Order: sequence, then structure tokens, then C-alpha cells
Amino acid sequence: MKRNVVGWFEIPVTDMDRAIRFYEEVFSFKIQRNQMGPLDMGWFPWTDGDGPGAAGSLVKHPDFYIPSGEGTLVYFTAHSGDLSNELGRIEKAGGKVIQGKTQISEDIGYMALFIDTEGNRIALHSRA
Repeated sequence: MKRNVVGWFEIPVTDMDRAIRFYEEVFSFKIQRNQMGPLDMGWFPWTDGDGPGAAGSLVKHPDFYIPSGEGTLVYFTAHSGDLSNELGRIEKAGGKVIQGKTQISEDIGYMALFIDTEGNRIALHSRA
């Protein structure tokens, strides 16, 4: 296999402005907002080419995208190198930490869980 299985992900939101503020504050990057027909989308930054991981978006649509704390779990890579940095900004940005930094294994690293401002359960991952 040449690439990871996941090619794109979408996180449902009810308030796009609030969601964009939250993710920009927690991860210290800019989200590009786009209207695509009935979809209001906030694209996360991505890299073209063969980089690891998948690109994705915040998506608002009243009929098809409903935030949930159950179901699929998206893991964000902590680009600071230590998820404690991003985790420390979650509650100030309006989210809630539900599982602090926890070692998965020495080889895999660490993870944490939080609820974003929209009610979605999201995870963080880092090697350190």
C-alpha cells in the first residue's frame, strides 16, 4: 500500500465561526472557509504529495452533519511534538478535556481525548 487508508475526513459543526475559532486557537493554524453549495466548510491546512495522514474539514449542513460525542474518532497529530501543548489550550478555547495525556506504548507514543465546542469527541496524538 502506497498511502494511508483515510483520504479525507469531515467534522460536523453547528456554529462554523465558533468551531473555526476553537480549532485555530488550539492548533495555531488557519482554517480556510469555503461555501460549496449547501455546505459551509472550514478546510484544515494540508500538504500536497505523499505526506502521512489525511486532509479534512469542518462541515456545517443542517440535514446531514450532526456533531456527536459517539462514533468515529478522528486523531489530530500534535505538530508541536508534545500533545500537552495543544491539550493545554483546549479548555481556554471552549472545549473540554475528557482524557489527559496517556501513553499508548513506547513505540506508538501518547494520546488524549477532548470534546470540541460543537460536541464532537476528538483525539490528539504525539510521540512525546
